[in-house]
Amino acid sequence: MTERQQTARRMKKTLLGLSALLTISTAAAQSTLTGAGASFPYPLYSKMFAEYKTSAGVAVNYQSVGSGAGQKQITERTVDFAGSDNPMSDEAMKAAPAKLLHIPTAIGAVVPAYNLPGVTGALKFDGPTLANIYLGKIKTWNDPAIAKLNPGMTIPPLPITVARRSDGSGTTYVWSDYLSKVSSDWKNKVGTGNSLSWPVGTGAKGNDGVAGIVKSTPGAIGYVELVYAKQNKLTFGSVKNRAGKFITADNGPASLAANGVVIPADTRVSLTNSANADAYPIASFTYVIFYQDQKYGSRTEAQAQALKKLLNWMVTSGQQYNEPLDYAKLPAGAQKKAQSIINSMTFGGKKL
Repeated sequence: MTERQQTARRMKKTLLGLSALLTISTAAAQSTLTGAGASFPYPLYSKMFAEYKTSAGVAVNYQSVGSGAGQKQITERTVDFAGSDNPMSDEAMKAAPAKLLHIPTAIGAVVPAYNLPGVTGALKFDGPTLANIYLGKIKTWNDPAIAKLNPGMTIPPLPITVARRSDGSGTTYVWSDYLSKVSSDWKNKVGTGNSLSWPVGTGAKGNDGVAGIVKSTPGAIGYVELVYAKQNKLTFGSVKNRAGKFITADNGPASLAANGVVIPADTRVSLTNSANADAYPIASFTYVIFYQDQKYGSRTEAQAQALKKLLNWMVTSGQQYNEPLDYAKLPAGAQKKAQSIINSMTFGGKKL
Protein backbone atom coordinates (compact mmCIF):
# COMPACT_ATOMS: atom_id res chain seq x y z
CA MET A 1 0.00 0.00 0.00
CA THR A 2 1.44 3.37 -1.00
CA GLU A 3 1.87 6.22 1.48
CA ARG A 4 -0.92 8.13 -0.30
CA GLN A 5 -3.30 5.16 0.11
CA GLN A 6 -2.38 4.83 3.80
CA THR A 7 -3.05 8.56 4.36
CA ALA A 8 -6.41 8.30 2.59
CA ARG A 9 -7.32 5.27 4.71
CA ARG A 10 -6.45 7.12 7.92
CA MET A 11 -8.53 10.13 6.83
CA LYS A 12 -11.48 7.87 6.05
CA LYS A 13 -11.30 6.30 9.53
CA THR A 14 -11.13 9.75 11.10
CA LEU A 15 -14.17 10.95 9.14
CA LEU A 16 -16.12 7.82 10.05
CA GLY A 17 -15.24 8.37 13.71
CA LEU A 18 -16.38 11.98 13.58
CA SER A 19 -19.60 10.93 11.87
CA ALA A 20 -20.28 8.37 14.59
CA LEU A 21 -19.62 10.97 17.29
CA LEU A 22 -22.03 13.39 15.62
CA THR A 23 -24.66 10.67 15.41
CA ILE A 24 -24.23 9.84 19.10
CA SER A 25 -24.30 13.53 20.00
CA THR A 26 -27.50 14.10 18.01
CA ALA A 27 -29.17 11.06 19.57
CA ALA A 28 -28.18 12.23 23.03
CA ALA A 29 -29.61 15.68 22.37
CA GLN A 30 -32.85 14.15 21.18
CA SER A 31 -33.12 11.90 24.24
CA THR A 32 -32.98 14.80 26.72
CA LEU A 33 -35.85 17.23 27.27
CA THR A 34 -35.73 20.35 29.42
CA GLY A 35 -38.41 22.01 31.50
CA ALA A 36 -38.59 24.67 34.18
CA GLY A 37 -41.17 26.24 36.43
CA ALA A 38 -43.47 25.46 39.33
CA SER A 39 -42.18 23.97 42.57
CA PHE A 40 -45.78 22.88 43.35
CA PRO A 41 -45.52 19.67 41.20
CA TYR A 42 -41.75 19.17 41.60
CA PRO A 43 -42.00 16.10 43.89
CA LEU A 44 -44.39 14.49 41.39
CA TYR A 45 -42.36 15.43 38.32
CA SER A 46 -39.15 14.14 39.93
CA LYS A 47 -40.77 10.73 40.31
CA MET A 48 -42.47 10.80 36.91
CA PHE A 49 -39.34 11.76 35.02
CA ALA A 50 -37.17 9.20 36.81
CA GLU A 51 -39.64 6.47 35.86
CA TYR A 52 -39.92 7.78 32.30
CA LYS A 53 -36.15 7.67 31.83
CA THR A 54 -36.17 4.03 32.92
CA SER A 55 -39.06 3.02 30.68
CA ALA A 56 -38.52 5.24 27.62
CA GLY A 57 -34.81 6.03 27.78
CA VAL A 58 -35.47 9.77 27.63
CA ALA A 59 -34.00 12.05 30.29
CA VAL A 60 -36.06 15.04 31.42
CA ASN A 61 -34.23 17.85 33.18
CA TYR A 62 -36.81 19.88 35.15
CA GLN A 63 -35.71 22.93 37.15
CA SER A 64 -37.95 23.97 40.07
CA VAL A 65 -37.65 27.76 39.70
CA GLY A 66 -41.24 28.94 40.21
CA SER A 67 -44.15 29.32 37.81
CA GLY A 68 -43.26 32.90 36.87
CA ALA A 69 -39.73 31.96 35.84
CA GLY A 70 -41.05 28.94 33.95
CA GLN A 71 -43.48 31.09 31.97
CA LYS A 72 -40.63 33.48 31.15
CA GLN A 73 -38.40 30.66 29.93
CA ILE A 74 -41.01 29.10 27.67
CA THR A 75 -41.80 32.55 26.24
CA GLU A 76 -38.09 32.97 25.50
CA ARG A 77 -37.97 29.42 24.08
CA THR A 78 -35.09 28.34 26.30
CA VAL A 79 -36.88 25.16 27.48
CA ASP A 80 -39.04 22.51 25.84
CA PHE A 81 -41.87 23.08 28.31
CA ALA A 82 -42.80 25.11 31.37
CA GLY A 83 -44.50 24.01 34.58
CA SER A 84 -47.04 26.42 36.07
CA ASP A 85 -49.85 26.24 38.61
CA ASN A 86 -51.53 29.29 37.15
CA PRO A 87 -52.37 29.36 33.47
CA MET A 88 -50.80 32.17 31.48
CA SER A 89 -53.01 35.20 30.92
CA ASP A 90 -54.32 36.11 27.48
CA GLU A 91 -51.93 39.09 27.47
CA ALA A 92 -48.91 36.93 28.32
CA MET A 93 -49.82 34.41 25.64
CA LYS A 94 -50.17 37.16 23.03
CA ALA A 95 -46.68 38.37 23.95
CA ALA A 96 -45.20 34.94 23.15
CA PRO A 97 -43.66 34.46 19.69
CA ALA A 98 -46.19 31.77 18.71
CA LYS A 99 -49.24 29.92 20.02
CA LEU A 100 -48.81 28.29 23.43
CA LEU A 101 -50.85 25.37 24.75
CA HIS A 102 -51.68 24.27 28.31
CA ILE A 103 -52.41 20.79 29.61
CA PRO A 104 -53.17 19.89 33.25
CA THR A 105 -51.13 17.05 34.72
CA ALA A 106 -52.44 16.80 38.30
CA ILE A 107 -54.55 18.45 40.99
CA GLY A 108 -52.84 19.60 44.16
CA ALA A 109 -53.85 21.29 47.40
CA VAL A 110 -52.34 24.36 49.07
CA VAL A 111 -52.48 24.20 52.86
CA PRO A 112 -52.01 26.67 55.74
CA ALA A 113 -49.06 25.13 57.59
CA TYR A 114 -48.05 26.51 60.96
CA ASN A 115 -45.70 26.08 63.92
CA LEU A 116 -47.40 26.33 67.31
CA PRO A 117 -45.45 24.52 70.05
CA GLY A 118 -47.65 22.94 72.69
CA VAL A 119 -50.86 23.05 70.66
CA THR A 120 -52.28 19.59 70.06
CA GLY A 121 -54.71 18.92 67.25
CA ALA A 122 -55.05 20.76 63.96
CA LEU A 123 -56.51 24.25 63.90
CA LYS A 124 -59.53 25.22 61.85
CA PHE A 125 -59.42 28.21 59.51
CA ASP A 126 -61.86 29.99 57.26
CA GLY A 127 -61.15 32.22 54.28
CA PRO A 128 -61.69 35.61 55.93
CA THR A 129 -59.42 34.67 58.85
CA LEU A 130 -56.61 33.53 56.54
CA ALA A 131 -57.03 36.74 54.51
CA ASN A 132 -56.82 38.89 57.63
CA ILE A 133 -53.69 37.07 58.81
CA TYR A 134 -52.04 37.82 55.45
CA LEU A 135 -53.34 41.40 55.48
CA GLY A 136 -51.63 41.88 58.83
CA LYS A 137 -54.90 42.51 60.67
CA ILE A 138 -54.63 39.39 62.84
CA LYS A 139 -51.28 39.60 64.60
CA THR A 140 -51.38 36.99 67.40
CA TRP A 141 -52.46 33.37 67.54
CA ASN A 142 -54.98 33.91 70.35
CA ASP A 143 -56.91 36.48 68.31
CA PRO A 144 -60.70 36.17 68.86
CA ALA A 145 -61.27 35.26 65.19
CA ILE A 146 -59.00 32.20 65.49
CA ALA A 147 -60.33 31.30 68.95
CA LYS A 148 -63.93 31.40 67.70
CA LEU A 149 -63.14 28.82 65.01
CA ASN A 150 -61.37 26.58 67.54
CA PRO A 151 -63.48 26.40 70.72
CA GLY A 152 -61.93 24.41 73.54
CA MET A 153 -58.37 24.73 72.23
CA THR A 154 -55.76 26.57 74.27
CA ILE A 155 -53.85 28.78 71.85
CA PRO A 156 -50.85 30.78 73.12
CA PRO A 157 -50.61 34.58 72.68
CA LEU A 158 -47.69 34.08 70.31
CA PRO A 159 -47.02 36.70 67.61
CA ILE A 160 -47.81 35.44 64.10
CA THR A 161 -44.89 35.34 61.66
CA VAL A 162 -46.32 35.36 58.14
CA ALA A 163 -44.28 33.38 55.59
CA ARG A 164 -44.91 33.87 51.90
CA ARG A 165 -43.18 33.49 48.54
CA SER A 166 -40.63 36.00 47.28
CA ASP A 167 -40.47 34.61 43.74
CA GLY A 168 -43.08 34.50 40.98
CA SER A 169 -45.16 31.61 42.21
CA GLY A 170 -48.12 29.60 40.99
CA THR A 171 -48.72 28.52 44.58
CA THR A 172 -49.09 32.22 45.44
CA TYR A 173 -51.52 32.56 42.55
CA VAL A 174 -53.68 29.71 43.88
CA TRP A 175 -53.57 31.09 47.44
CA SER A 176 -54.40 34.65 46.38
CA ASP A 177 -57.07 33.47 43.94
CA TYR A 178 -58.81 31.73 46.83
CA LEU A 179 -58.44 34.70 49.19
CA SER A 180 -59.83 37.04 46.52
CA LYS A 181 -62.95 34.89 46.31
CA VAL A 182 -63.59 34.82 50.08
CA SER A 183 -62.44 38.31 51.14
CA SER A 184 -63.44 41.52 49.37
CA ASP A 185 -60.83 43.33 51.45
CA TRP A 186 -58.09 41.07 50.09
CA LYS A 187 -59.44 41.33 46.55
CA ASN A 188 -59.45 45.14 46.65
CA LYS A 189 -56.14 45.65 48.45
CA VAL A 190 -53.95 42.83 47.13
CA GLY A 191 -55.74 40.79 44.47
CA THR A 192 -54.70 37.69 42.55
CA GLY A 193 -51.32 37.01 40.98
CA ASN A 194 -48.10 35.04 41.13
CA SER A 195 -46.18 38.12 42.31
CA LEU A 196 -47.89 40.45 44.79
CA SER A 197 -47.31 43.63 46.77
CA TRP A 198 -47.49 41.94 50.16
CA PRO A 199 -48.84 43.89 53.15
CA VAL A 200 -46.81 41.75 55.57
CA GLY A 201 -44.58 38.72 55.67
CA THR A 202 -41.15 37.19 55.30
CA GLY A 203 -40.42 35.98 51.79
CA ALA A 204 -38.71 32.79 50.64
CA LYS A 205 -38.13 31.08 47.31
CA GLY A 206 -40.07 27.95 46.47
CA ASN A 207 -42.47 25.84 48.47
CA ASP A 208 -39.47 24.37 50.25
CA GLY A 209 -38.31 27.86 51.28
CA VAL A 210 -41.67 28.75 52.85
CA ALA A 211 -41.80 25.34 54.54
CA GLY A 212 -38.33 26.02 55.94
CA ILE A 213 -39.44 29.29 57.56
CA VAL A 214 -42.47 27.64 59.13
CA LYS A 215 -40.46 24.69 60.41
CA SER A 216 -37.77 26.84 62.02
CA THR A 217 -39.95 29.66 63.41
CA PRO A 218 -42.33 29.18 66.35
CA GLY A 219 -45.47 31.19 65.62
CA ALA A 220 -45.05 31.05 61.84
CA ILE A 221 -47.74 30.32 59.25
CA GLY A 222 -47.14 29.72 55.56
CA TYR A 223 -48.98 28.40 52.50
CA VAL A 224 -47.39 25.37 50.85
CA GLU A 225 -48.41 22.54 48.57
CA LEU A 226 -49.62 19.56 50.60
CA VAL A 227 -46.67 17.29 49.86
CA TYR A 228 -44.20 19.90 51.18
CA ALA A 229 -46.12 20.11 54.47
CA LYS A 230 -46.00 16.33 54.81
CA GLN A 231 -42.35 16.00 53.78
CA ASN A 232 -41.35 18.61 56.37
CA LYS A 233 -43.66 17.13 59.03
CA LEU A 234 -45.53 20.43 59.38
CA THR A 235 -48.90 20.74 61.06
CA PHE A 236 -51.54 22.17 58.75
CA GLY A 237 -55.10 23.24 59.40
CA SER A 238 -58.43 22.34 57.88
CA VAL A 239 -60.22 25.04 55.88
CA LYS A 240 -63.93 25.83 55.77
CA ASN A 241 -65.37 25.33 52.30
CA ARG A 242 -68.36 26.97 50.60
CA ALA A 243 -70.72 24.40 52.09
CA GLY A 244 -69.55 25.31 55.60
CA LYS A 245 -67.56 22.12 56.16
CA PHE A 246 -64.04 22.11 57.56
CA ILE A 247 -62.03 20.00 55.12
CA THR A 248 -58.55 18.62 55.66
CA ALA A 249 -56.48 18.52 52.48
CA ASP A 250 -55.93 15.15 50.83
CA ASN A 251 -55.92 13.99 47.23
CA GLY A 252 -59.56 12.86 47.54
CA PRO A 253 -61.02 16.22 48.63
CA ALA A 254 -58.64 17.99 46.22
CA SER A 255 -59.95 15.94 43.28
CA LEU A 256 -63.52 16.85 44.21
CA ALA A 257 -62.67 20.50 43.52
CA ALA A 258 -62.92 19.70 39.80
CA ASN A 259 -66.34 18.04 40.08
CA GLY A 260 -68.99 20.15 38.42
CA VAL A 261 -66.43 22.55 36.97
CA VAL A 262 -66.82 23.15 33.25
CA ILE A 263 -63.33 22.66 31.85
CA PRO A 264 -62.86 24.82 28.75
CA ALA A 265 -61.25 23.54 25.57
CA ASP A 266 -57.92 25.16 26.49
CA THR A 267 -58.19 23.76 30.09
CA ARG A 268 -57.33 27.12 31.72
CA VAL A 269 -59.67 27.21 34.72
CA SER A 270 -59.70 27.98 38.45
CA LEU A 271 -60.69 25.24 40.92
CA THR A 272 -60.51 27.30 44.13
CA ASN A 273 -63.55 27.74 46.41
CA SER A 274 -65.35 24.84 44.73
CA ALA A 275 -69.11 24.52 45.13
CA ASN A 276 -68.73 20.78 45.78
CA ALA A 277 -69.86 20.14 49.37
CA ASP A 278 -66.94 17.82 50.19
CA ALA A 279 -64.17 19.55 48.24
CA TYR A 280 -61.09 21.10 49.77
CA PRO A 281 -61.34 24.80 48.83
CA ILE A 282 -57.71 25.66 48.00
CA ALA A 283 -56.98 23.24 45.15
CA SER A 284 -55.68 23.71 41.63
CA PHE A 285 -54.64 22.04 38.43
CA THR A 286 -50.93 22.26 37.72
CA TYR A 287 -50.07 22.74 34.06
CA VAL A 288 -47.43 22.02 31.45
CA ILE A 289 -47.10 24.79 28.83
CA PHE A 290 -45.53 24.29 25.39
CA TYR A 291 -45.71 25.54 21.80
CA GLN A 292 -48.29 24.13 19.43
CA ASP A 293 -45.91 24.31 16.47
CA GLN A 294 -42.63 22.75 17.50
CA LYS A 295 -40.51 23.93 14.58
CA TYR A 296 -38.49 26.83 15.91
CA GLY A 297 -34.85 27.60 16.52
CA SER A 298 -32.70 24.52 15.98
CA ARG A 299 -35.38 22.04 17.09
CA THR A 300 -35.69 18.82 15.14
CA GLU A 301 -38.80 16.81 14.45
CA ALA A 302 -37.32 14.04 16.61
CA GLN A 303 -37.20 16.42 19.59
CA ALA A 304 -40.79 17.46 18.94
CA GLN A 305 -41.91 13.82 18.79
CA ALA A 306 -40.04 13.09 22.03
CA LEU A 307 -41.89 15.93 23.78
CA LYS A 308 -45.25 14.77 22.43
CA LYS A 309 -44.65 11.22 23.67
CA LEU A 310 -43.64 12.50 27.12
CA LEU A 311 -46.74 14.67 27.44
CA ASN A 312 -49.04 11.83 26.38
CA TRP A 313 -47.39 9.56 28.94
CA MET A 314 -47.76 12.16 31.72
CA VAL A 315 -51.54 12.37 31.28
CA THR A 316 -52.05 8.59 30.83
CA SER A 317 -49.62 6.03 32.28
CA GLY A 318 -47.84 8.65 34.36
CA GLN A 319 -51.02 9.35 36.34
CA GLN A 320 -50.30 6.26 38.47
CA TYR A 321 -47.71 8.30 40.40
CA ASN A 322 -50.08 11.13 41.42
CA GLU A 323 -51.94 9.67 44.39
CA PRO A 324 -48.96 8.03 46.16
CA LEU A 325 -47.39 11.52 46.27
CA ASP A 326 -50.57 13.25 47.53
CA TYR A 327 -51.69 14.71 44.21
CA ALA A 328 -55.04 13.86 42.65
CA LYS A 329 -55.32 12.21 39.25
CA LEU A 330 -56.84 14.10 36.36
CA PRO A 331 -60.61 13.65 36.01
CA ALA A 332 -61.58 11.78 32.84
CA GLY A 333 -62.85 14.94 31.14
CA ALA A 334 -59.63 16.86 31.80
CA GLN A 335 -57.54 13.90 30.66
CA LYS A 336 -59.46 13.67 27.38
CA LYS A 337 -59.07 17.39 26.69
CA ALA A 338 -55.36 17.22 27.50
CA GLN A 339 -54.89 14.39 24.98
CA SER A 340 -56.79 16.35 22.34
CA ILE A 341 -54.53 19.37 22.91
CA ILE A 342 -51.39 17.20 22.67
CA ASN A 343 -52.66 15.71 19.41
CA SER A 344 -52.96 19.21 17.94
CA MET A 345 -49.16 19.66 18.05
CA THR A 346 -47.49 20.36 14.71
CA PHE A 347 -44.03 20.64 13.21
CA GLY A 348 -43.74 23.26 10.51
CA GLY A 349 -47.51 23.32 10.16
CA LYS A 350 -47.79 19.55 9.68
CA LYS A 351 -49.38 17.34 12.32
CA LEU A 352 -46.86 15.47 14.44
